[in-house]
Amino acid sequence: MTELENEFIRFWIVDGILYSKFKREVNFDLDIIKKLIETRHAISNNVNQYWCYDVKEANEFPKECRDYADIHGQDFLFACALVINSHIQKFLFNTFLKLKKSKIPFQAFTDNEKAMEWLMEIKAKNES
Repeated sequence: MTELENEFIRFWIVDGILYSKFKREVNFDLDIIKKLIETRHAISNNVNQYWCYDVKEANEFPKECRDYADIHGQDFLFACALVINSHIQKFLFNTFLKLKKSKIPFQAFTDNEKAMEWLMEIKAKNES
Protein backbone atom coordinates (compact mmCIF):
# COMPACT_ATOMS: atom_id res chain seq x y z
CA MET A 1 0.00 0.00 0.00
CA THR A 2 1.30 3.43 -0.95
CA GLU A 3 0.89 6.14 1.73
CA LEU A 4 1.72 9.80 2.12
CA GLU A 5 0.68 12.31 4.75
CA ASN A 6 1.32 15.77 6.07
CA GLU A 7 0.35 17.47 9.31
CA PHE A 8 -3.40 17.40 8.62
CA ILE A 9 -4.25 14.72 6.02
CA ARG A 10 -3.34 11.13 5.16
CA PHE A 11 -3.47 9.70 1.62
CA TRP A 12 -3.22 6.04 0.67
CA ILE A 13 -3.80 3.97 -2.46
CA VAL A 14 -5.45 0.54 -2.45
CA ASP A 15 -6.47 -1.42 -5.56
CA GLY A 16 -6.12 1.62 -7.81
CA ILE A 17 -8.23 3.92 -5.62
CA LEU A 18 -6.76 6.94 -3.84
CA TYR A 19 -8.20 7.54 -0.38
CA SER A 20 -7.74 10.46 1.97
CA LYS A 21 -8.88 11.34 5.45
CA PHE A 22 -8.15 14.33 7.65
CA LYS A 23 -6.27 13.55 10.86
CA ARG A 24 -8.07 16.29 12.79
CA GLU A 25 -10.60 19.07 12.30
CA VAL A 26 -9.46 21.48 9.60
CA ASN A 27 -10.48 25.06 8.89
CA PHE A 28 -9.23 25.64 5.37
CA ASP A 29 -7.12 28.57 4.34
CA LEU A 30 -5.15 29.07 1.14
CA ASP A 31 -1.98 27.56 2.61
CA ILE A 32 -3.79 24.37 3.68
CA ILE A 33 -5.54 23.88 0.33
CA LYS A 34 -2.23 24.36 -1.49
CA LYS A 35 -0.52 21.78 0.77
CA LEU A 36 -3.41 19.34 0.32
CA ILE A 37 -3.29 19.59 -3.48
CA GLU A 38 0.51 19.41 -3.50
CA THR A 39 0.44 16.25 -1.34
CA ARG A 40 -2.24 14.65 -3.52
CA HIS A 41 -0.20 15.40 -6.64
CA ALA A 42 2.86 13.84 -4.98
CA ILE A 43 1.12 10.58 -4.07
CA SER A 44 -0.49 10.48 -7.51
CA ASN A 45 2.97 10.79 -9.04
CA ASN A 46 1.34 12.99 -11.69
CA VAL A 47 -0.86 10.08 -12.85
CA ASN A 48 -4.66 10.30 -12.90
CA GLN A 49 -6.42 8.69 -9.93
CA TYR A 50 -9.92 7.77 -8.74
CA TRP A 51 -10.18 9.64 -5.43
CA CYS A 52 -12.39 8.92 -2.41
CA TYR A 53 -12.05 12.18 -0.46
CA ASP A 54 -13.41 12.06 3.11
CA VAL A 55 -13.98 15.65 4.27
CA LYS A 56 -16.00 14.91 7.41
CA GLU A 57 -13.39 16.71 9.53
CA ALA A 58 -13.31 19.78 7.28
CA ASN A 59 -15.09 22.86 8.56
CA GLU A 60 -14.72 26.15 6.76
CA PHE A 61 -13.93 26.29 3.06
CA PRO A 62 -13.65 29.99 2.09
CA LYS A 63 -14.18 31.27 -1.44
CA GLU A 64 -10.44 31.78 -2.07
CA CYS A 65 -9.92 28.07 -1.29
CA ARG A 66 -12.81 27.02 -3.53
CA ASP A 67 -11.42 29.15 -6.36
CA TYR A 68 -7.92 27.70 -5.97
CA ALA A 69 -9.26 24.14 -5.80
CA ASP A 70 -11.40 24.77 -8.88
CA ILE A 71 -8.30 25.77 -10.87
CA HIS A 72 -5.71 23.32 -9.49
CA GLY A 73 -7.63 20.65 -7.59
CA GLN A 74 -8.87 18.52 -10.49
CA ASP A 75 -5.48 17.80 -12.03
CA PHE A 76 -4.46 14.13 -12.09
CA LEU A 77 -7.97 12.85 -11.42
CA PHE A 78 -10.32 10.58 -13.38
CA ALA A 79 -13.12 11.06 -10.82
CA CYS A 80 -13.68 12.20 -7.24
CA ALA A 81 -16.20 10.95 -4.68
CA LEU A 82 -16.54 13.41 -1.79
CA VAL A 83 -17.69 11.88 1.51
CA ILE A 84 -19.43 14.45 3.71
CA ASN A 85 -21.44 14.58 6.94
CA SER A 86 -24.99 15.47 6.04
CA HIS A 87 -27.64 14.86 3.41
CA ILE A 88 -28.23 18.61 3.19
CA GLN A 89 -24.54 19.23 2.40
CA LYS A 90 -24.69 16.40 -0.14
CA PHE A 91 -27.75 17.87 -1.84
CA LEU A 92 -26.26 21.38 -1.97
CA PHE A 93 -22.88 20.17 -3.23
CA ASN A 94 -24.35 17.93 -5.94
CA THR A 95 -26.71 20.70 -7.06
CA PHE A 96 -23.76 23.10 -7.26
CA LEU A 97 -21.78 20.55 -9.30
CA LYS A 98 -24.63 20.16 -11.78
CA LEU A 99 -24.68 23.91 -12.32
CA LYS A 100 -20.87 24.24 -12.36
CA LYS A 101 -20.14 21.35 -14.74
CA SER A 102 -16.97 19.92 -13.21
CA LYS A 103 -14.06 18.90 -15.48
CA ILE A 104 -14.24 15.35 -14.08
CA PRO A 105 -17.03 13.17 -12.66
CA PHE A 106 -17.45 14.54 -9.14
CA GLN A 107 -20.19 13.62 -6.69
CA ALA A 108 -20.85 13.94 -2.96
CA PHE A 109 -21.99 11.05 -0.74
CA THR A 110 -22.78 10.53 2.93
CA ASP A 111 -21.93 6.83 2.76
CA ASN A 112 -18.39 5.53 2.08
CA GLU A 113 -19.63 2.32 0.46
CA LYS A 114 -21.85 4.18 -2.02
CA ALA A 115 -18.95 6.52 -2.84
CA MET A 116 -16.71 3.51 -3.52
CA GLU A 117 -19.36 1.77 -5.65
CA TRP A 118 -19.70 4.92 -7.77
CA LEU A 119 -15.91 5.23 -8.22
CA MET A 120 -15.56 1.54 -9.09
CA GLU A 121 -18.34 1.85 -11.72
CA ILE A 122 -16.53 4.76 -13.36
CA LYS A 123 -13.18 2.94 -13.14
CA ALA A 124 -14.66 -0.22 -14.72
CA LYS A 125 -16.31 1.81 -17.47
CA ASN A 126 -13.08 3.67 -18.24
CA GLU A 127 -11.05 0.46 -18.30
CA SER A 128 -13.39 -1.36 -20.69
